[in-house]
Amino acid sequence: MDLFVSLFHLPPESVLLLAAVSFVAAIVDSIAGGGGLLNVPAMMLAGLPPVSAVATNKLQGTFGVLSSARTYARAGLIDARAMRGSFIAAFVAAGIGAIAAQMIPSTLLRVIVPFILLGLALFVALSPKLTDSESRVRMAPLPYALAVAPPIAFYDGFFGPGGGTFFFITLVTLAGLGVTRAAANAKFLNVASNAGALALFAFSGHLYWALGLVLGLAAWFGARIGARAALSKGAALIKPLVIIVSSLMALRLLFDPTHPVGAWLRGG
Repeated sequence: MDLFVSLFHLPPESVLLLAAVSFVAAIVDSIAGGGGLLNVPAMMLAGLPPVSAVATNKLQGTFGVLSSARTYARAGLIDARAMRGSFIAAFVAAGIGAIAAQMIPSTLLRVIVPFILLGLALFVALSPKLTDSESRVRMAPLPYALAVAPPIAFYDGFFGPGGGTFFFITLVTLAGLGVTRAAANAKFLNVASNAGALALFAFSGHLYWALGLVLGLAAWFGARIGARAALSKGAALIKPLVIIVSSLMALRLLFDPTHPVGAWLRGG
C-alpha cells in the first residue's frame, strides 16, 4: 500500500474513482470538449494540489485527444494538410500559455470566460446553419493558423476550459466545416495544444506521471467510444452536447468562489 501511494500519490480507491471519471470525461470531451470540467475538480477533491491537477490533466487529456483524433482520422474527417500550420501554431502557443500560467494570475479570464461560453451555447442553440453540411469558407487555412489557432491554443495552455469548443466554433464559422468535420479537426488541434502545454508542465515538477498515465489509459478508451458515437450520430449528437457542456462549464466557473458571481452568491 505504501509503495502504491508513493507511486500514485493517492490510495487505490481514489485512483480507481479518478480512472472512472477520466473514462466518462473522455467520452464527452471527444464529442463536445470540456473534459477538464470533470477531471480537474475530481483530482482536486481527491487531494491533488491545483497546479498538479492541471498538469496531470494535460497528460491524461493528451491520451484522450490522440484517441479521438485517431478515430476521426481513420474515418477520413481530418484534413491534416490544411490544418498543418494551425497544428504547429497551436503547439507553440499552448506551450507559451503554460509558461504564462505559472507566472500570471488568470483573474480576468476567470471573470469573462463563463459569459463567452454562455454566448457560444446560445449561438449553437439558435443557429440553424450548424449542420453537417459545409458552408462558405470565410478564412483560408493560413490566416486561420496565424490569427485564430494561436490565441485559442494560448488560452488552452494558460487557463483551459472551453478551448476545444472555441476551436470547434471557429472551424464551423470561419473555416466553413460541417459540425462533425469541425469536431474532428478541433480534436486534431487539441492534440497540439495539449502536447504543447504538456511539454512545459513536464519539467515543472507538478506532474504526477504514474497517475496521469493510468488516467490517460482510461481516457484513451473513453475517447474512442465518444468519437464513434459522434461519427454515428453526427450533428444530431454533437450540437446539443456542445450546448450542454458549454453551459455546464460556464456555470461551474460562475459559481466558483473566486468568481465575483460565486462570491456574491456566497455573501462574500
